[in-house]
Amino acid sequence: MDLSIILILLAALIVIVIPVTIYNRLVRNRNQIDNAFGAIDAMLKKRYDLLPNLVETVKRYAAHESQTLTQLTGLRAGKGYQELDPTAKAGFDREFTAAARSFFALAENYPDLKASENFLQLQRTLNETEEQLSAARRTYNAAVTEYNNSAQTFPSSLIAGLFGFGPRKVLEIPQEERATPDLKKMFDN
Repeated sequence: MDLSIILILLAALIVIVIPVTIYNRLVRNRNQIDNAFGAIDAMLKKRYDLLPNLVETVKRYAAHESQTLTQLTGLRAGKGYQELDPTAKAGFDREFTAAARSFFALAENYPDLKASENFLQLQRTLNETEEQLSAARRTYNAAVTEYNNSAQTFPSSLIAGLFGFGPRKVLEIPQEERATPDLKKMFDN
């Protein structure tokens, strides 16, 4: 092969193939950042939708369970059964039967449904959501770091500058968002 042909091929390689390869890598890295941010966005949406609904479910069930148990135990309070007159005994029987039916129907439909179990489930769901969100943030920051390294190192920096691939910032969470959601406020509302 002639030396001039080799030089032409080498020049074509340098002028065309290498810049195209670098450009494509930068595009892939940028798209990876967008994809990682989409995962964060999806987890934030999940947390936004999930937590208030879970808290409300637990609050409502806890109130129902408390009301039913209070009703059942309240029926025993006050005078002893022997001290009740026949009308009061009949009223006690009706109220207790109605409360017991409600309690047993609930137990049949949801045998393990207890307020404490709901709270434990809420806690597990919160932990899982926060762990997934944390993992998505780490993935995003890794993608940004990889992209920035590609865009800022030579010779990629030449192509990045030529085609407007500016640096991206790693995700930094404001201090108030770093705190775990305040469930006390949610339960007090």
